[in-house]
Amino acid sequence: MPREKGRKVVASNRKARHDYAILDTYEAGMALTGTEVKSLRAGRASLVDAFAQEKGGELYLYGMHIPEYVQGTWTNHEPRRTRKLLLKRLEIDRLIGKLREGGLTLVPLSVYFSDGWAKVEMGLAKGKKAYDKRQDLAKRDADREINRAMGRRGKGME
Repeated sequence: MPREKGRKVVASNRKARHDYAILDTYEAGMALTGTEVKSLRAGRASLVDAFAQEKGGELYLYGMHIPEYVQGTWTNHEPRRTRKLLLKRLEIDRLIGKLREGGLTLVPLSVYFSDGWAKVEMGLAKGKKAYDKRQDLAKRDADREINRAMGRRGKGME
């Protein structure tokens, strides 16, 4: 059977971009069990409250929810188990160094299949303050209003 091509998004964490300023993104593989992969292929996953941390020189993903596979048997997985992130050693060391500096965290932005392999897009993030979030919302509303006015003007309505 030929391997599937392209990128198929399973879950995305839209709230992360609202709560954090994303400084850099990384693509990582995940160490998964068979029933987890089948559940992901069915499009079932949640990244709410998920985060990554260093433990013993490796990076692990905590709090990601992959529901049990419906047709699974006693071999089914635990839905919120800790999953190891698969990155090159150089990237792991660089990320651990940045995380230890303080003020930064590693949050999952999306889970997807890339050419048949389950991947997670991780963002090196800095938490936003409440006023930063309000500024972003105000800027987005202003941009939307400008685009509406330009659209009306282009149609000759004003």
